[in-house]
Amino acid sequence: MVMISICIVLLAGAMLPLQAGINSHLARFSGSTLWASAISFMIGCMLLIAVNLALRTTTPSILQLKEAPVWAWAGGLLGAFFVTAMAIFAPKLGASTLIALVIAGQLLTAVALDHFGLAGYEASETSLTRIAGIGLVGLGAFLTHRF
Repeated sequence: MVMISICIVLLAGAMLPLQAGINSHLARFSGSTLWASAISFMIGCMLLIAVNLALRTTTPSILQLKEAPVWAWAGGLLGAFFVTAMAIFAPKLGASTLIALVIAGQLLTAVALDHFGLAGYEASETSLTRIAGIGLVGLGAFLTHRF
């Protein structure tokens, strides 16, 4: 089961540069990066609604949703920012630099979330090895962009 999870997450990660390129291309045809991002989210939303209907998943009640902390509602905002930024900067930076920077940003944030136990993650101390790994990814982002 762990190997299946790893494969699915690798596949999801592999789709990030593809999604950025596709949304950037859509922005050229729509005339607006913001419209391209909105269209992307709309299509994704329609797909998720269709999948939920097909699987007959239970719709959460308003009472259940009211129990969620305020910060739990920020996912859509963060996703909108991410998709829009990728569509804007993909043609300017290229896929390799774009994704190297995304990974560096993800690792920096992930280590902070783990260290402080934020956003539902269990706190775990940051090690010098993790910091060195982030430094190497940062160096990789620099080298990818420079050369």
